[in-house]
Amino acid sequence: MAIPLLTYDPSSQNQRVAAYEVPGDEQPRIFTTDNLLSPSDLDVLIEAAYRQIFFHAFAADRETFLESQLRNGQITVRDFVRGLVLSNTFRKSFYDLNNNYRFVEQVIQRVLGRDPYNEREKIAWSIVVATKGIRGFIDEVLNTEEYLSNFGDSTVPYQRRRILPSQSEGELPFNIKSPRYEAYHRTKLGFPQIIWQVEVRRFLPQERKPKAGDPALFLSMAQSVNATGNTPQRISSFNIDIEKSVPYRQLAGIK
Repeated sequence: MAIPLLTYDPSSQNQRVAAYEVPGDEQPRIFTTDNLLSPSDLDVLIEAAYRQIFFHAFAADRETFLESQLRNGQITVRDFVRGLVLSNTFRKSFYDLNNNYRFVEQVIQRVLGRDPYNEREKIAWSIVVATKGIRGFIDEVLNTEEYLSNFGDSTVPYQRRRILPSQSEGELPFNIKSPRYEAYHRTKLGFPQIIWQVEVRRFLPQERKPKAGDPALFLSMAQSVNATGNTPQRISSFNIDIEKSVPYRQLAGIK
């Protein structure tokens, strides 16, 4: 008998506040198959999906079979997202290196585009992970009314309402706020690593940078020249023999 999902009370978050959205450079770009104009737009959508789920996908992390199915119209964007979350890369990077509570937090952030409401929501979904496994948990998240009403079958998930017009700064992106490794595994892997730099890097404005022909550009070349000179003599006036040092000039006819 399956255990029903525990109830939890939603807390006040940005995505739950209704407001008039003004498009701008800071607003998230929405990638959907409803308005694709060319095959290159589909490539951009696939990269956006990788960036949302993995943050960065190397060549070995790409799911070429799922990409081919999406390009041919055999699966929807929601199915493509399901395949990425159930892939070996996501399992090794998030599930194997975190406990169930943190794994639930990572999935909610990347799939539903928001932070968990409270600890009770983490506990409720963690029970689903323990009873139905990862696949059952992912299927239930993707079948929720929240996901279907916000993203549906054709839109790539994104961080919803990260920036509000009334705030000077928006919320941090999920990949910065919630790294894939928890504190225990970061310690085992030796993170964070301190890198010492001998050279101090300073910011120099563009107008203060030396132009072509400036002598400052040749300073390093001049310093690389090993010029050797004569060592100055250290002679005291008390050690000079005036009679021997000063040349004696004889006059003609005088001996």
